[in-house]
Amino acid sequence: MPRLLCIFFVCIALACALPTYAEEQEENPSNPLAAASNLDLRAKYLDLGDDFERYIYSLEGSTMLSPKIKLKYELHYWDTDVTGSSENDWESLVIKPIFFVSEGVKNDTKYRLAVGFDWIHDFDNEDKGIGGGSSIIAPFVGLALGVSEQTIIIPLVQHFMSYDGNSVNETGLRLIGMQQLPQQMWLKLDAKVPIDWQHDEEVPASVELQWGKMFNARFGAYVDGLAGVGGDRPYDYGLGIGLRTMF
Repeated sequence: MPRLLCIFFVCIALACALPTYAEEQEENPSNPLAAASNLDLRAKYLDLGDDFERYIYSLEGSTMLSPKIKLKYELHYWDTDVTGSSENDWESLVIKPIFFVSEGVKNDTKYRLAVGFDWIHDFDNEDKGIGGGSSIIAPFVGLALGVSEQTIIIPLVQHFMSYDGNSVNETGLRLIGMQQLPQQMWLKLDAKVPIDWQHDEEVPASVELQWGKMFNARFGAYVDGLAGVGGDRPYDYGLGIGLRTMF
């Protein structure tokens, strides 16, 4: 954990030095298609069933490189006992460039269409029960719809393909709903339905509920409740907490 905190503060310094072009920082970065620059420090606990568990510590941030180009990045560290003993190490690095294709208002509904991809580098710690042993490219398309001044709906479709390590062929369907609340608070519902084409079309679905609050224009915090869904669920339940700084 000390190394993770050091990287967090280094990333803050780098993010402050990068030029940003987000003009409306009231956009919430919990919306993956928001035009906003931020850095989050997160911790999650997952109950995997059969008396196994996983702790995930991550840095998750984004920088607006131009009005139409956003760069997201994530660094994940796991602590788990799925091998029968406690193991901890780096799991993955994720780099996600996003291009805002178009945005505007149609039929009184604000919209933003975006495309991009995830480059997911696996740190090859599968022998410790950490990660899936696959480095992945995952293109996606997403649409943010402002159905009201306080409510946003974001459907996304993404396909995951491995280029190194274990074979991966998975399509992810995702639906996010965000509700702005009074006093700079928000609620987010995030439903994920991945379809694994290599394992009899298994569907390791999950749902996450997030409640958060910005204490001022730069700093906020949030909590997450997570639940696996169905017979192929990736975990039983989980809890999370995050700290956010905006740039």
